[in-house]
Amino acid sequence: MRRIAALSPAPLAAALVFALGLSAGSRAQENTLPDMGSSAATLLTPAEESEYGAYTLYQLRHYGYVLEDPLIDSWLDGMGHRLAAVSDRPQQDFTFFMMRDRDINAFATLGGYIGVNAGLVLTAQSEDEVAGVVSHEISHVTQRHVLRAVERAKRDQLPIMLAMLGAIVASQSSNSRNSSDAIPAAVVGAQALAMQRQIDYTRSNESEADRIGIQTLYRSGYNVNGMADFFERMDRATRGNSGGYQVPSYLQSHPVTTTRISEARDRAARLQRESPRLVSDTRPAYSPLLPASLSTMGGGSANAAPPPPMFHWARERLRVLSATSPGAAVKEYKSLSDLASGRLSDAQRYGLALAQMKAGFPTAAETAFQSLAKEHPDNLWIALALAETAHVAKSDDIARARFEELLRRNPQDRAISLSYALVLNDIGTPQAGRRAQAVLRPLLTSSADDPLFQKNFGRASELAGDLPRASEAYAESAFLNGRAEDALSQFNSLLKREDVDYIQRARIEARIAAITPIVLDMRRQGMKPEDQGPDSG
Repeated sequence: MRRIAALSPAPLAAALVFALGLSAGSRAQENTLPDMGSSAATLLTPAEESEYGAYTLYQLRHYGYVLEDPLIDSWLDGMGHRLAAVSDRPQQDFTFFMMRDRDINAFATLGGYIGVNAGLVLTAQSEDEVAGVVSHEISHVTQRHVLRAVERAKRDQLPIMLAMLGAIVASQSSNSRNSSDAIPAAVVGAQALAMQRQIDYTRSNESEADRIGIQTLYRSGYNVNGMADFFERMDRATRGNSGGYQVPSYLQSHPVTTTRISEARDRAARLQRESPRLVSDTRPAYSPLLPASLSTMGGGSANAAPPPPMFHWARERLRVLSATSPGAAVKEYKSLSDLASGRLSDAQRYGLALAQMKAGFPTAAETAFQSLAKEHPDNLWIALALAETAHVAKSDDIARARFEELLRRNPQDRAISLSYALVLNDIGTPQAGRRAQAVLRPLLTSSADDPLFQKNFGRASELAGDLPRASEAYAESAFLNGRAEDALSQFNSLLKREDVDYIQRARIEARIAAITPIVLDMRRQGMKPEDQGPDSG
């Protein structure tokens, strides 16, 4: 179970600037990165890298950027760890997460944390293309490019802040009516400068990340041309639009040129000629390092047949979950249907039914899901949707029967357990709460760093009348969503309760000891509790 030790927002800001393209903020902050020379390998320890990367993810969650969905998480984890297991550093820990933004982007930050935007998946035409981009980002981590970028950020932070302050001073001296707008403009200017320095610096690493990434792609059993295919798709999209077209964020930090595409194709062809394929080109390669629990179709033994490809189903689920509303997603499918002369693929039919269910039309969704279930009887995503649809239709007995059957066939499956707990918590009775607790309890150890789990376990415990356990889970959820101050306050309040037993008290005291240095460091940096805001999840 990975926990976060004390860290300073200053190196976190540096990591965000150069790994995510964000600014270090409008307040000058003390640079507390250790002064250990120019070697990237000694700038931060692996534990510190993991700490900074984890808290970056927590902050992204806090502002609502991360898309939390058990099925999407399972699909992305399966693909990411399949690649990571055959990378140059298979011992490196990786965490893959989905961003809800429809802009085309992907990024790697400290500690092996890799984010993929929903827009990238929606643009891709195959899982091989997404895997090509993810393998490229994995290579940025394994080749220490991200850590070197942080080292550069350490040197660049002061000039960027001085440039920003100079612009602010100049604007404050002006008598212009628009001088009040100059401070935000100066901040944006500093952001642009930081982003440009990131681009200039990382271009020198792109060729290496392409080369290593293609090797990883090949060893994992994906189509080795997946990376070049996606780059070519991006290049065509950019050249095919007028001057008003907004260049995707991914192209700003990963410029695509004809030379780069041709080099990627040449490398792929050379690998296919010179290295014998150890696995079938049409069958995914599953490394023994890949946990069986990452299967997107539920549990199974290591000798079981790998699950069928789920890319198209994941893409349509993301289309619905990343839309501005379920109604907007329904309209989007109407447009797709019109373009296809009324013929949607099975995965698109699933997406439309999912949108209808979430928009409050369970009858239409039930009909569509039942039809799809006959054609795809082993598809867990459809079976889960049928159980959820029954709940939306207020047929809770049917919903619970469907969930219980899914759990019987796939015990301790994270997606089933969390989806069932969500429904039980929505039912809201003490009995439902106790059942939700029982469903989630086997996942307690493996899901300690999962905010969706903690939030649902907290609600289940609350319904069941186990208030101390509910408070503990809510406090963990607050911390995992970037609200360290709020989490510390909740833990301190919980410690005063008389109904907390010895074991739970020891757990709470350990969490207080771990979180207190983080909160004190934030206070020293001028970060107030109200700056952290409410839980966006």
